[in-house]
Parts: sequence; structure tokens; C-alpha cells
Amino acid sequence: MSEPAVSVDRLTRRFGDFVAVDGVSFTVDRGEVFGFLGPNGAGKTTTIKMLTGLLLPTSGSGNVAGFDLMTGAEQIKQSIGYMSQAFSLYGDLTVAENIDFFAGLYGVPRERRAERTTWVLETARLTDQRKRMVGDLSLGWKQRLALGCAVLHEPPLLFLDEPTSGVDPIARRHFWDVIYDLAERGTTVFVSTHYMVEAEFCDRLALMNRGRIIALDTPENIRGQLREPLFAISCSDSVRALRLLQKKRIVREAGFFGRLIHATVADARDAPSAIRRALEAEGIAVESIAPVAASLEDVFVVLVEQSGGVADA
Repeated sequence: MSEPAVSVDRLTRRFGDFVAVDGVSFTVDRGEVFGFLGPNGAGKTTTIKMLTGLLLPTSGSGNVAGFDLMTGAEQIKQSIGYMSQAFSLYGDLTVAENIDFFAGLYGVPRERRAERTTWVLETARLTDQRKRMVGDLSLGWKQRLALGCAVLHEPPLLFLDEPTSGVDPIARRHFWDVIYDLAERGTTVFVSTHYMVEAEFCDRLALMNRGRIIALDTPENIRGQLREPLFAISCSDSVRALRLLQKKRIVREAGFFGRLIHATVADARDAPSAIRRALEAEGIAVESIAPVAASLEDVFVVLVEQSGGVADA
């Protein structure tokens, strides 16, 4: 079997007394779409910066694309694709000029540049916009162009750091179509996100909070980690109801799920009547209380709370 595309052991990064990444260990198989999920401040971006050779670990060890994290930062940078949240495009250059610039930066052979440029334009659906200034493009177009530029040199490993923040659902869906196409061609994709829908698209997920990995498995298996009964509650005043339920002993965890409240409970038999009585006693009309299957978001909320809650900004 070939070695993993990414392998890290007890990876740690400190900034003075603050531990941003705390003893993280995991592997990413070649050809895998690996998701990195966590709230803001969880340590995702710091971890990615270490994996992409932009930041040295304080301690621990790792190997990325066949190179050591401590000694091979420059070789790692040359062997991967990286798309940051800021996209790293030049707004005062045209679409074609940006592609040409990154082709040169990544050392794409001149005899292959025309072919790779055509691929980027077609993939990003920008063939008719090649002479347009990038600064004038919509966010979704910039996103697709940035992804194309990040893989111009056909790297075996691609890092995407929250690449779809701020784009509309249709643009996000097309973006993931491109990711799947890359993965089918053998590219390993490491993507950080805070969108639960995107997390479901990944082969495996690492959930991170307060600098540590709190779950690592397939989306299906992570959903199965929530073993306590879960109920969906519809009522007349969800905001006040949530505050009340969070103080009740029978409720383990409670949070909003769209317009509903999702609550994990200690006792599935007694919970519906106890919840109804508690809310109606405070003048809150209960429309329905029904058991539901756990979503990834439900499990994520519970695991984050169990690991100390979201870190203060």
C-alpha cells in the first residue's frame, strides 16, 4: 500500500502561552476527500498552515506529499495546491493574465500552458470572460477561477481553506462538482469548512474544537455517535423556549435547527410530556414534539459542547 498523502502525529503549535493546535494526529489517504470541520477559532487554519509549509510546528511530526513537515517546507509548497479564504487572485489583471501568472509561478511547462489554460477556463465556466478584469467578477466566478489556478500544475494534493465562504448555494454545488472530478482523477483533497452540507460530501471528517480532534470518521459514523434520544420541538416562542429547556435536567443539549429546537434528552419516554408541561407552564404553546434522526449538525453541537464549547474570540 502507498503511504498516506498526509500523516501527522501529535502536531502542536503554540503562540506564546496560547496553544492553537494541541497534539493533533491523523492520516489522509491518497485520493480521499478529507473534511476538516470546526467552529471559528478551532485551530483549522493554523493546522492547514503547518501542513502547507507556511508555519512550522512547535512540536510533533508529520509528512505531507512525501516530505517532512520540519525540514521539507519548500518541497511541500511545490508539490501541493493551496486555495486560501482570500483566493489570492489579482483584481487588476484579466482572467487570462491571472492564469498565465500562476502557470509561471507553479512552473507549468510552456508546451502545456495552452492546454491547462483551456482546462481552467472551461472548468470555471469563464471561457467567454477571459479578457474580463478579475476585480469585476462575481464571488462565485472568483472562487472557481482560484480553484483552477490552484491546480494548474496538477498537484497530487490540494488544500482548500474554507473556500466557499460567502458564495451562493448554486456556486457552492458547482464547486463541489469540480472537487469530485479532481478526486476521481486521483487528486487528494483536504478541505476545511464550517458548512454542514459540505461536510456530508466528504469521504471522512475530522471535527476539531479548541485545538484538538474531537471526532474522526465517516459522516455516517459520526452521526451515529449521538446515542441519546433526540426530539424536534415546534412552539410559539422558540427563543424563550430554548432558554428554558437549556435549564431543565431532562434535557442534555438543546439548540436551534432551522425554526425548530432540537433537544437530546435523558429519557425518551418521559421527555415529551415533561417538555410540554415545562413550556406550557410559561405560556409557550407547543405545536409538536417528535423524535428525529440525528443530523451531522446535531452531533457537531453536542461534541463541541462536550469538549468545552466554542472558544472565545
